[in-house]
Amino acid sequence: MALAHYYRILGLRTGAGFGDVKLAYRNLARLYHPDTNPGDQLAKEKFIQVTQAYQALVNSLPPGVLEAQKATAPVRVAKPPTPIPTASTQAPPAQTCPTPAAADVELTVSPTPGGSEADQQLKVNSFKQLRGLFQEQRFPRAVALVEGLAQRFPEDPEIRQWHAITYYRWGHELLNQGNPQKAEACLKKAHRVDPQNRSLRQALHHDFQRLEKLSQRPMAQAQ
Repeated sequence: MALAHYYRILGLRTGAGFGDVKLAYRNLARLYHPDTNPGDQLAKEKFIQVTQAYQALVNSLPPGVLEAQKATAPVRVAKPPTPIPTASTQAPPAQTCPTPAAADVELTVSPTPGGSEADQQLKVNSFKQLRGLFQEQRFPRAVALVEGLAQRFPEDPEIRQWHAITYYRWGHELLNQGNPQKAEACLKKAHRVDPQNRSLRQALHHDFQRLEKLSQRPMAQAQ
């Protein structure tokens, strides 16, 4: 399959650099990971697609490029000695998505720019808490968490991504629950928070299309 197809899956222009490929993959993997979308077959299929696209693009890199990137790779944070059992810490069933991709989503947190050791630990703990809130679908609490983080770390682009994705996840769930008005407000907030996130724009575009169809349905019935 042509590499251009894999770039499109990740929402990138053909020939985008490895840094853009990795960032787009991480954003989409967090968005569609099965742990944060329990029972959502569409999200699982999307996760598999973006994982395959990322792996294909990585395999196409010239020799030496991947090794050069490892010198500036994000910090890998070890799991605590006694983790709280969650869906993400349990052994995955055989039919789940590839382990390397799941590990990247679960254990990779970039250092906050200019942050202290305490700031970094706060970010790591908040990341774990946010994932737990996603799994429990406690989106108002998740929003409160990322709003506080955004105020604490206003220059951290990764926090901005979490902020936007949290509003997207809440809006997506509200749309599934049949609450289009509140869903639209959350989805618009997600776009305002991180308008340059091309990966997120793809997901938002899909849900805005769903909203548009819902708004047209009463008119079609009236005719």
